[in-house]
Amino acid sequence: MPTLRIAQDAAADDLLGRDPLALLLGMMLDQQFPMERAFGAPRLLADRLGVDTLSSEQLASMDPDELVRVFQGPPALHRYPGSMAARAQEVCRALVADYDGQVAGLWADGPDGATLLKRLNALPGFGAQKSKIFLALLGKQYGVTPPGWCEAAGDYGREGSRRSVADITGPESLAEVRAFKQEQKQAARAAKQAAGS
Repeated sequence: MPTLRIAQDAAADDLLGRDPLALLLGMMLDQQFPMERAFGAPRLLADRLGVDTLSSEQLASMDPDELVRVFQGPPALHRYPGSMAARAQEVCRALVADYDGQVAGLWADGPDGATLLKRLNALPGFGAQKSKIFLALLGKQYGVTPPGWCEAAGDYGREGSRRSVADITGPESLAEVRAFKQEQKQAARAAKQAAGS
């Protein structure tokens, strides 16, 4: 079981390390929301449901309105609890339909990195960038290293990079990833201003 330090909270990180669905949902929630809170949300979800680990089957079959209420909290599991509750349910339904409800089913048959990336891309709410980041997270910290995973993850798979959640192993690396993201935003703004002038 990997020791993760993404949420910067012992109970939340413990769940991420032993429950692949929690990790996947944390990645799904990591959008327009602070990273630690996104990856801490699965622990809150499990607590509110009164379970030790999350179940794709349970979440897939829940009444959608009830799931929204669970996401709303307080505190809310995301800035957009309604849409994210629906997306979490869609992800869980896809896992139930295609992988017997098991996140590990995405890689259990030993696909290569490109195939695993394609499977991640097919999940609701997982675009190209999010899928590459999650693949890098699996490879760098979760022990899921199919042949070609590093190449399929692109720059996110590079050893020693500080680009994403895949590189967070504690408070220091979290600060480095934040600094990189700020630099990227500033560069994008500067490029946009230069194009407009």
